[in-house]
Amino acid sequence: MNNKEYAGIVLDELKQTLTGIDAEATEQFVQMLIQADEVFCAGAGRSGFEVKGFAMRLMHMGKKSYVVGETCTPNITKDGLLVVCSGSGSTKSILNHAQKAKEVGAKVVLITINPESPIASIADDVIVISAPSPKSAKQGDVKSIQPMGSLFEQSEGIYMDIVILMMMDALHLDSDTMFGRHANME
Repeated sequence: MNNKEYAGIVLDELKQTLTGIDAEATEQFVQMLIQADEVFCAGAGRSGFEVKGFAMRLMHMGKKSYVVGETCTPNITKDGLLVVCSGSGSTKSILNHAQKAKEVGAKVVLITINPESPIASIADDVIVISAPSPKSAKQGDVKSIQPMGSLFEQSEGIYMDIVILMMMDALHLDSDTMFGRHANME
């Protein structure tokens, strides 16, 4: 198979996962983001990379956003929101972060494959991406030719960009305004 054939298959897989995400859960997520004083983002491995990009976009929107585990991340309070990306929904370190957030009264949103996971059981909103992953007890409905959890990780990154677009609409922001907050010490 050549690169164009692979691209077509991968794009079809992404279309299936992204259009299968619940609209009401997404709207709730957008409202929680808008209402939160601060947004804390957590994930491990490749999901961690995806959620770091989301934290950056939130900052571009003027939101106070942090990546859990970074040295300059403050403590979460009852007015904070923890956004967790975990295909399995059971990564121990991420579960600990979610439990701590709930202990202080913060809200938790989980982006996952497994809506019956330990983190899902304590989350205020669960976004289910139906993709396969070797780490998840529950496998998504969409089959993938891609290795390991690639489809989930790609889907969560694009999904979070879609959430940013929805927030931009709700807050009447445009890309030019956001670019004014782009790093100038690169």
